[in-house]
Amino acid sequence: MMGNGFMDSGSFDAIFFIVFGIIAIGFIAIIAKAIGTGLSNQAAELEQRSCKVVDKRTRVRGGSGDFSASTNYYVTFEFDGGERKELEVKDRDFGMIVTGDRGELRYKGTRFLEFVRAMEA
Repeated sequence: MMGNGFMDSGSFDAIFFIVFGIIAIGFIAIIAKAIGTGLSNQAAELEQRSCKVVDKRTRVRGGSGDFSASTNYYVTFEFDGGERKELEVKDRDFGMIVTGDRGELRYKGTRFLEFVRAMEA
């Protein structure tokens, strides 16, 4: 028997479960990636290297209407030999680091730990 609406109940249920499944798989993938990154950082060797701060940037997400915004802070460090590494830092660290600073960077995998500015004599 044909329904007299746009879709019958069975079609709506099928579409609902497909959309729900896609959303659930997306959330699972995001969680799995976060766990994988955390485990990788935990297993990484602690590194301490001399470097220079060459760039800083922010990434703002959200903030439209009644929604609050969140900001991520990134600093790019350049090591001897020209190799660069961009790490996400906390807001308080971002405010204390200045482009052009030289010092010692401590990090583990992709996790920023500390930047100690070298004092000029």
